[in-house]
Amino acid sequence: MVEEWNGVEDAIEDPEEIRVIFSALDSFSQYAKNAHMNCTHFRRQAFYALPQAHWQMLAAPPFNYLDTLNRVDDAIESNAELARTIVTMGLRSFGMVGADEEAVVPEEWSGIAKYNDLDKARSTIRQFYRDWSSEGRVERDACYGPVFRALEAEKARRRLASDSRTDATTTQTQTPAEPQTSVASPLRVLVPGAGLGRLVFELCRLGYDTEGNEISYHQLLASSYILNSCERAGRHTIYPWIHSFSNHKSRANQFTAYSIPDVHPQQALAETTAAGAKIGTMQMCAADFLCLYGDDAHAGTYDAVATVFFLDTAPNLIRYLEVIWRCLRPGGVLINIGPLLWHWENHVPGQNGYDGDGDHDENDTSMGVADPGSFELTDDEVVALVEKTGFVVETRESDLRAPYVQDAHSMLQTVYNASHWVARKPESAK
Repeated sequence: MVEEWNGVEDAIEDPEEIRVIFSALDSFSQYAKNAHMNCTHFRRQAFYALPQAHWQMLAAPPFNYLDTLNRVDDAIESNAELARTIVTMGLRSFGMVGADEEAVVPEEWSGIAKYNDLDKARSTIRQFYRDWSSEGRVERDACYGPVFRALEAEKARRRLASDSRTDATTTQTQTPAEPQTSVASPLRVLVPGAGLGRLVFELCRLGYDTEGNEISYHQLLASSYILNSCERAGRHTIYPWIHSFSNHKSRANQFTAYSIPDVHPQQALAETTAAGAKIGTMQMCAADFLCLYGDDAHAGTYDAVATVFFLDTAPNLIRYLEVIWRCLRPGGVLINIGPLLWHWENHVPGQNGYDGDGDHDENDTSMGVADPGSFELTDDEVVALVEKTGFVVETRESDLRAPYVQDAHSMLQTVYNASHWVARKPESAK
């Protein structure tokens, strides 16, 4: 059974959540205008500011610079078609527009998106290359592959443990093939920082009961559309490399197009079931990870937590590890892969969203990632902290090559040497 993405409707009564949601919607709505302005309008102005002889040279073959700018505008419109569809589906999910009505951000919310929102809309469109194009599989294999293998190893470990218990308790009236509940039940996996939902989808397809968590409404709105509403595979064509004019070997490279999604999620799950395999359940939750999963209701709930490019989003990693420890069952595993690009490193020390007004109880985790205070550790120190929290690190690998929304043909290659490790909450832990 596949559960639809949820979260926006539940948060709609919160005024601050409403503002954040419509800022995201407005940023997608403004994508085309913003991209045309920054990618081509300003460049045309700079182009015609050149000496006439120079711009005339560049306007002619083999450069055809003005034609290049026109092609960029066309590519922006292709990207914008995806952005507008995300807006349409988002507004319909709120009941703001009917199925046959034009989906337009309400006037009172139009234009509220700030620079950071607009940048997130652009980066979200680019991220579809990584998560939902066939060409992005290289990046997905690098980061999701270790998670799949660790979970397969966990299933094998549990089967072995179950077989050992069966052998120890078998009587003449029992058969070795008698099913064991612990083995028959699918592992329950939590994916915090689930982004565009591809890892959640793939885990569901592999038979795991999977729950994704994401705080960014840019990501949530986009993943909701792909997982629930996109009509078919290859519905959209995106051009992720057009926003920058640097480090391209050729214009053909800059204008490389990708069809997304590479699979239709609902159809793929149906085909998996038809082939005789058992799929898991799937859901996405919109919330601050610390606030949602640190409560009693989630204590001891999950067999595994998969953190992919997630731990370095923590201003206070100890908080993250405490919540992960709490929501894992005894014997559960934390599977991590990623770099350490600490997201809060350049923020004002001690703030991270907390304005300092009012009383703050240091024992109260309700502020989530807005908790005051932050620190950054090395990879060795992170592993030491994981062990200090009570986990037992069972496997560890370093220098896993992990590109992230990287144009493989660019003259500039930025590739992470990611760290991968698996840590277990002891069976004896509470």
